[in-house]
Amino acid sequence: MSIISMILVVVIAFFAGMDGILDEFQLHQPLVSCTLIGLATGHVTAGIMLGGTLQMIALGWANIGAAVAPDVALAASAAAVILVKGGDFTSKGIGVATAVAVPLAVAGLALTMVVRTLSVAVVHRADAAAKQGNIGAVERAHYTALVMQGLRIAIPVALLLALPTDTVQGMLNAIPAWLSDGMTIGGGMVVAVGYAMVINMMATKETWPFFVLGFVFAALSELTLIALGAIGVALALIYLNLSKQGGSGNGGGAGSSDPIGDILEDY
Repeated sequence: MSIISMILVVVIAFFAGMDGILDEFQLHQPLVSCTLIGLATGHVTAGIMLGGTLQMIALGWANIGAAVAPDVALAASAAAVILVKGGDFTSKGIGVATAVAVPLAVAGLALTMVVRTLSVAVVHRADAAAKQGNIGAVERAHYTALVMQGLRIAIPVALLLALPTDTVQGMLNAIPAWLSDGMTIGGGMVVAVGYAMVINMMATKETWPFFVLGFVFAALSELTLIALGAIGVALALIYLNLSKQGGSGNGGGAGSSDPIGDILEDY
């Protein structure tokens, strides 16, 4: 990996760490960060595949109250670096990188707690500056906290990049076959669990028919991703138009504003 590629990877990790707090440009999402790291290192396909796999896991992660979700930014960035340095871009290598990302995400919680603890002092400085009407100091405190969040991801990624490629490959090759196969299977199960959690939150009697149609269309090998996307847009437009028309499927009466829901309710 060239020096320019390493610098680009560290920059991507830095912005991913900041956006994990800002949640503005979605750079911390695995599909985005892994793809960018793959692009910077010349392995775009592998980055997209890893990012898509990790994204299915991260779909079920969310911050609820004081409960902080696993650190998806560190997991995606570090796993992408491990995949690139490992040199195995097959499904097995991607599976191992996916499985490694899960404990990395949990370990990232410790870094998150450290940074947030340090940010308390920054917030007190900002409060004191606000009482004095010093808006510039408040802004500097804000940027300082953001930089700390970026360094939270950039520093571990830089340390991984500093490791020789032979060392990383030796560590991955030292993993027994039974463990690497188990990690691959476990990573696939975690993806399925994350997707199931999302379906459980989104699924209603109105959306289940679209889930069924989606799985049926996805099984047709003749359909490309563009065709599947066009079918999805068409179904969404049909649903929206039927919803605007209103009506009832029970042969009369008030009914709801969702005709598809009325039809399903009859069954």
